[in-house]
Amino acid sequence: MALDLPLIWAFILAVGVMMYVLLDGFDLGVGMLTNVARSDEERNLMTATIEPVWDGNETWLIIGGGGLFAAFPKAYAIIMPAFYLPVLIMLAALIFRGVAFEFRHKAVRPTTRKFWNGAFFGGSATAAFAQGLMLGAMIQGITVEGGAFAGGAFDWLTPFSVLVGVSVIIGYILLGACWLVLKTEGDLYLRARNWARIALVGVAICFLAVSLATLSIDASIGDRWGFSMAHIDFARLLPLAPVPVVGMVLCAWLWRDLSMTPGQNAAPDWRPYLLAVGIFISGYFGVGISLYPYIVPFEYTVWDAAARDNALGLLLVGAAIMLPIILVYTAFVYRLFWGKVKPGDGYHA
Repeated sequence: MALDLPLIWAFILAVGVMMYVLLDGFDLGVGMLTNVARSDEERNLMTATIEPVWDGNETWLIIGGGGLFAAFPKAYAIIMPAFYLPVLIMLAALIFRGVAFEFRHKAVRPTTRKFWNGAFFGGSATAAFAQGLMLGAMIQGITVEGGAFAGGAFDWLTPFSVLVGVSVIIGYILLGACWLVLKTEGDLYLRARNWARIALVGVAICFLAVSLATLSIDASIGDRWGFSMAHIDFARLLPLAPVPVVGMVLCAWLWRDLSMTPGQNAAPDWRPYLLAVGIFISGYFGVGISLYPYIVPFEYTVWDAAARDNALGLLLVGAAIMLPIILVYTAFVYRLFWGKVKPGDGYHA
């Protein structure tokens, strides 16, 4: 039986994007939370939790972009012109954030240190918001004529894309706060639990708002979930209902864990982060169900936009070699730096 190479590569890209969101998402969240740190010492402790992993997390962004270019060149040729400006904003924010990450430790004057601290926060927030804008615009669809992007330079900027952009920021803050729960102790640990509860309320509201708005974007999305203007098709809805239900259950579970008084009978500190990851994955599955099988909504399916099978097969050989190496290296780094950070930790200390 012949392999469905376009579908396999769509799965690889989906996993790559998901890995980027889950891993770089928490360090962008920590970057945004540094803005509410009470002192430089506390801010340094927060950045120490991500110092060993933040640059490696961005590897998955390269895999997503490079994989799209190689495996789905037609989709890449349409998507990139549609999102030139937000992509440039995101990349500039990530670069500026990376520079600020290093320079803030070397700044001697208080005003200079304050500038780089603000740049680290601003770069993190801007990158997160730009990613949300692009996701929202993708869900809305891209104007295509003759196999090329035919829309305007600001088609990506709509009320819906702004809503998704804000939702991504709040979601990343939730991931970042839960990461701090995992990695810190004392007063910062307690404050991180409170930040996570606040962010969780925002995530639940955004989860509902984006889900309802998505159903109204295109008739095919509503049909996929069994919703139409006339009625609800329970035969279509019930098989897919576990996806949003799981998301809501995980939200409730996370709220319960975060509301427990820290102590002997409290939930383990690693569980809030995993529950936050589960919430993101449930939302990711919801987006995938809404858009499948399109890679350029609602114009080209993964088979329409894929490269030839001989090229996909050759690329798959390379992916079969490199992806396990990246996964093993990532797991090794996280295992090596496992545990709570202490004051003075960090390679800049």
